[in-house]
Amino acid sequence: MPQLRIALGQINPTVGDLHGNAELIVEWTRRAAHEGAHVIVFSEMALVGYPVEDLALRSSFAKASRAKADELAGLLEQAGCGEVLTYVGYLDQDEVGPRNAVVGLFRGEVVVRQFKHHLPNYGVFDERRNFEPGNSLDVVRLHGLDIGLVICEDMWQEGGPVAALGEAGVDLVVVPNASPYERSKDDIRLPLAARRAAEAGAPLVYTNQVGGQDDLVFDGDSIVVGVDGELLARAPQFVEHLLVTDLDLTAGGHTAEGELAGLRVRRRLLGADHRDPLPRYQPLAGPVLSEPLSDEAEMWSALVVGLRDYVHKNGFRSVIFGFSGGIDSSVAAALAVDALGPDAVHGVAMPSKYSSEHSRSDAAELARRLGCHFRVEPIENMVASYVDQLGLSGTGLAEENVQSRVRGVLLMALSNLEGHLVLATGNKTELAVGYSTIYGDAVGAFAPIKDVFKTQVWRLARWRNADAEKRGETPPIPENSISKPPSAELRPDQLDTDSLPDYTVLDDILDDYVEGDRGLEDLLAAGFDAALIDRVVRMVDKAEYKRRQYPPGTKITFKAFGRDRRLPMTNAWRESH
Repeated sequence: MPQLRIALGQINPTVGDLHGNAELIVEWTRRAAHEGAHVIVFSEMALVGYPVEDLALRSSFAKASRAKADELAGLLEQAGCGEVLTYVGYLDQDEVGPRNAVVGLFRGEVVVRQFKHHLPNYGVFDERRNFEPGNSLDVVRLHGLDIGLVICEDMWQEGGPVAALGEAGVDLVVVPNASPYERSKDDIRLPLAARRAAEAGAPLVYTNQVGGQDDLVFDGDSIVVGVDGELLARAPQFVEHLLVTDLDLTAGGHTAEGELAGLRVRRRLLGADHRDPLPRYQPLAGPVLSEPLSDEAEMWSALVVGLRDYVHKNGFRSVIFGFSGGIDSSVAAALAVDALGPDAVHGVAMPSKYSSEHSRSDAAELARRLGCHFRVEPIENMVASYVDQLGLSGTGLAEENVQSRVRGVLLMALSNLEGHLVLATGNKTELAVGYSTIYGDAVGAFAPIKDVFKTQVWRLARWRNADAEKRGETPPIPENSISKPPSAELRPDQLDTDSLPDYTVLDDILDDYVEGDRGLEDLLAAGFDAALIDRVVRMVDKAEYKRRQYPPGTKITFKAFGRDRRLPMTNAWRESH
């Protein structure tokens, strides 16, 4: 059977950095050539980063992207890897408009230029706003084998472009992707790839992007699937990786082209010397099958990568935020140290007259365990100035929130003075029900656990500590921060349960109402108390304006606030009995 050595270039591009991304592509293709690869597949939009959002509508950027894609063919040839057929995603623009495109580069030339056909317009995707769809498929013959191409969403369409390739006849399908991470996505992705391989009648090579981009994070997890659905190779999650594998393929001698399944199929032979299969060669030893991460390890890795790339890609070197001794700031601190290193993390304890002794000591112990910077800046006198001048003493919420807002002002002042990026440490449960102080604990440029429910925050804390113990390290999060009842400590003896239902029940309701978009009847049918449903739903609906003003944070769930769930702030609809 004919052989072909395939490389999957799972890289972390930066949106807009054409020069830097091109250098990455050349370097990784050079490595693939050194490994003896005949084909390398990079991710969707690898040359420009993904998603480019409305940068796609800027003609100067689109023209620069196309010019760089064409130039890349020569750069690869100069780097000594022109004999590797290289698939690279980029932004194109023609007389119709912007295109989500892929080029195939070989021997210093562009041999494939194909546009994405299906433009997703759901969840985090807004591609119908940004791109025009394509209507053709390019099949090239390399070493006697016919290689077809589809781009990301095209693979998700049953009876779509993959089916057209199957009708035309191909020996291999390559699929550049930029598929954002959300929990358990591989449970959907792998079976889908297997179905499409069967539909094409050929193995499928699926390369996914890795890294963070604003509030999205990409997990890589690139795969090769056989025509029978067998997983032949898998790259690790959340790291850049060159996955190289040998495939035994069946050369079908296909010739069909023209209009097939509503798409124009074009074929190209890459030179007469590529008409016949390669002589047999010694394949690489064994399949490369990286083990998928556990659920907690997967979430933790996503949050670490999302935070690291937001900070570094935006030119910051360090972060600063409040160390309260509570579970949220403790998990955020451990994430930040894992992402950036202890010297880049600056914790600030800002005790008020209501702060407990255990909060102060837990915050100091957290910093000691993490080895990060730590300082104490008492706020009692600053708060008193506001309270006394405005006569807020005994007013309840107005007086309580001054403490949170003074802390926000203090952190922003230190940020301006020392150049740190401020992190907000609120979780998804708090955001959902509005249990945060706007312009107070909502202050910051990035919110690392914004898409993590409160019960998941505890799960992650316990997992991270257990993981440290397995490695013989000191658990980073003090046990008291995990076990003590959560409190904002804005008044004497305050507990979160004074204002909120038990977090276990609350998160169950929020999972149905926010993630599942279930209405009142569905929530009642799930067994929740009617009065509790009414209370929670009203809190969620009233807090939309707060969520709009909250910093971005890494998306890890199916329906993240901002990217996925966008409800009107002015909204008279209420779920009611």
